[in-house]
Amino acid sequence: MSGLESIDVGRLRWFVAVAEELHFARAAKALRISREKLSHTVIDLEKELGTKLFVPGAQPTQLTDDGRDLLERAREIIERAESEVDERPPVPAVLRVGFVPGVTVSKWTRIWGERFPETPLEVVALAQADQEAALREGRVDMCFVRLPIDRAGMSVIPLYREVPVAVVQKDHPISVFDEVRMADLADEHLQDTSDVDMVGGALELVAAAGGAAIVPHSLARLHHRRDLVYRTLVDVPETEIALAWPADRTTEVVEDFVGVVRGRSERSSRTPARAEKAEPRKKSPAKRIGQRQSPAKKKAARRRGR
Repeated sequence: MSGLESIDVGRLRWFVAVAEELHFARAAKALRISREKLSHTVIDLEKELGTKLFVPGAQPTQLTDDGRDLLERAREIIERAESEVDERPPVPAVLRVGFVPGVTVSKWTRIWGERFPETPLEVVALAQADQEAALREGRVDMCFVRLPIDRAGMSVIPLYREVPVAVVQKDHPISVFDEVRMADLADEHLQDTSDVDMVGGALELVAAAGGAAIVPHSLARLHHRRDLVYRTLVDVPETEIALAWPADRTTEVVEDFVGVVRGRSERSSRTPARAEKAEPRKKSPAKRIGQRQSPAKKKAARRRGR
């Protein structure tokens, strides 16, 4: 018998129940359905397969040779289907989303609460140095990270870039500038801000001892002080914020959160982020009403019309 893979597993389970009991009434009772519904399902299955699965009129109920063959194969299909379900990532009772300093998540958490109130969202503040370990160790399901990270085994969606700024004392000469270049800081002592988790301490040193610090714009706002100002740096690379999660733990809840972050409407269909592709643009018509044709095209058109 061919085409078994296309048959609904639920119908195969009903057939197996009858084949093992060899009694329609007892099988229907165990399945908690009516005997008539079970009988009709078996009849439809026989029609679909083009063979008899039970010996007509036999008392007690007996399987045909094709019925015994289907029983063996149906058990294999059911077992495989159940194992595939077991291998799927479990849907978390709580979605844990981490974020590194400088990232504001209130907009997305508000939308999530309105759209998916049945799934609580736990927001976890993380040090940037801990962002990747928290994901790989399963302490958070997803995380707003500051790139770069090791992308092996990770799904990563870049979200936005943030400009770097130079932070100086309020009365510093560059405080009157709108934009700053590195050349403007050539004579300044630059505080070490390579560890973004320690930016607060670096800015305290700028306030106390002078010099300058170069940090992402969001961190300058996060650690804002009245005695300091920050100005945009135009010749230093921007930093990038992204949403990341382990690729093998892409659950429906994770996809739902990706949809929220990407701005999908509540009615839009869910599509895994890693599979999203821009729709191809429709080709514009060759000729539009009111559109002028070149003389060469007009001449060719007249020749075709002869």
